[in-house]
Amino acid sequence: MNKITTCVFPVAGYGTRFLPVTKAIPKEMLPIVNKPLIDYAVNEAKSGGLNNMVMVTSKFKPSLENYFRKNITLEKFLRGSSKESLLDDINYLISNCSFKFVNQERMLGLGNAISYAEKYINQEAFAVILPDDLCLTKNNDSVISQMIKISEQFPGYSIVAIEEVDFQDVNKYGIISGKSFHNQDRLILVDDMIEKPRAEDSPSNLAIIGRYILSKDIFDYIRKSEVSIGGEIQITSALAELAKRKKVLAYKFKGERIDCGTTDGFVRANTEIYSRTLSQINP
Repeated sequence: MNKITTCVFPVAGYGTRFLPVTKAIPKEMLPIVNKPLIDYAVNEAKSGGLNNMVMVTSKFKPSLENYFRKNITLEKFLRGSSKESLLDDINYLISNCSFKFVNQERMLGLGNAISYAEKYINQEAFAVILPDDLCLTKNNDSVISQMIKISEQFPGYSIVAIEEVDFQDVNKYGIISGKSFHNQDRLILVDDMIEKPRAEDSPSNLAIIGRYILSKDIFDYIRKSEVSIGGEIQITSALAELAKRKKVLAYKFKGERIDCGTTDGFVRANTEIYSRTLSQINP
């Protein structure tokens, strides 16, 4: 099995839930304390040993690409000052990761966004992180790291991260059904998944969140996926076809997800990260 080295970040969306600020600033560049959301996502990928970062972005978001470039003028200005070290973390990512940027021409669903990364995928499987979902874990064991370990244990499967949600909220998510896999409490062999079902039609309250390990053949299934209303191609359609072949696992991850795509979640994430920062300064 080839080692997973690439992570895809679908970041082309308009961020309409945060208008008007996202008219000029990409949602992924909104700060959680002093770092943008996309920084946390790339750090999570790096924690899992992933070094190739593919951003499926938009021509309207040049700041994303600028953030992951060296700023020689700024570094020269800060050199020798007490603030010079503030760039250490981002410069570490820039120096130790490869960044590719590809523009999604039209926002036509997550499946469509992921398809734009195909030319950068050389190995058997790859990761996908949606920066909106900020996942907090203990002992530096990030959600994507947990999933990579499972992928190494059970090669050949695509894996989706899941969590329980209220039945009244299932219409916001892709929902899975299945049964326990290898008698492991946190693993489910998926037999079906439905995109945003009504509560009365939902097979469970196990919702897919923004972390995936996808086998390379997912691109074939994306190409064959039916187009939904609005012309979108959802990744759940491709994964549902893989599930029929018993090739998809769902993982109940260890940690807490905060949906930073909502105002409440964004504020809570800032409060939680600030609290954690203070505890590190004053243990």
